[in-house]
Amino acid sequence: MCRNIRTLFNFEPRATDKEIRGASVQFVRKISGFTQPSSANERAFNHAVDAVTAAARELLDSLVTAAGPRSREVEAARARARAEKRFGTS
Repeated sequence: MCRNIRTLFNFEPRATDKEIRGASVQFVRKISGFTQPSSANERAFNHAVDAVTAAARELLDSLVTAAGPRSREVEAARARARAEKRFGTS
């Protein structure tokens, strides 16, 4: 699950709230062990997702780098090339 969480820092355009929330949901799912929480745990699960989302946004907004912003298209092409090398073409 967490291996699907992608780096969100230093991209142009910057990470959207939807991307950050998606990563937060995956993180909370991983540490809680719930893909979908029961109704008894739903409130705590959603609260944790909200807290992780806020912390992630604060972190991303406070990080600095001297490197230029990365391109999402270039990074996606690199990922496809790595996957092709690892798994071959279909």
